[in-house]
Amino acid sequence: MSSSGTDPNPSAAATAPASYDLIAQQLIPGYASLARLAVSLLAASPLATQGDASVLVAGCGTGAELLEARSQRPDWRLTAVDPSAAMLEASRQRLQSAGEGGSGAIHWQQSTVEELALEARFDGALSVLVLQSLADDGSKLAFLSSLARSLKPGAQLVLVDLMQPERSPLQGQVEQAWQLFQRASGLEGAAEALASLSPRLHPIGLSRLSALVEAAGFSDPAPIFQALDFQGFLLQRRD
Repeated sequence: MSSSGTDPNPSAAATAPASYDLIAQQLIPGYASLARLAVSLLAASPLATQGDASVLVAGCGTGAELLEARSQRPDWRLTAVDPSAAMLEASRQRLQSAGEGGSGAIHWQQSTVEELALEARFDGALSVLVLQSLADDGSKLAFLSSLARSLKPGAQLVLVDLMQPERSPLQGQVEQAWQLFQRASGLEGAAEALASLSPRLHPIGLSRLSALVEAAGFSDPAPIFQALDFQGFLLQRRD
């Protein structure tokens, strides 16, 4: 769970990889189950359900999705991409500690998805907490378009991201609840943590996401997860 650009998230740019997952659990409701959910959804998809499927993990971060994929689908051929050398090393160490380090089924690449320029190679992809770190200045569309090009027609993408909430008179209560959740999770300075994250995050609303995925070559996003303003979607590359 890292960024396709230079700013990993949430706050990974200023956080040691060893403590990243703990802080993410304190920040994000349901974070501990996100990798399991994402892999389970992809494992049920038409192409990735097949044996020996090729799967891209975009912004692999500290390796949560990789570890879960090796557990649920050891037959998958995984490509782990992250721009951060520290995050890639943390992923390798995590899998080695779990007894997965000797597997040759993971290809590691220090790069952004946009730099890979892969064409219709993968049977599925995972992107967890990546898009939120990219500005909506063409960077989000470039990332999604690169993911679409890397997938075979009909292949699916599991996308989880911080979303811009719809206008609601109750939104203030939701924001307060996020701070209370962080305090209850043991994160000191919850309000300060949110303030420090805000300049590095660029959430968008559902209508904007729908327009971007349509332009990138995906189907309409199907909702599969929500916890406060964090939402997950299942997308399929159009034929």
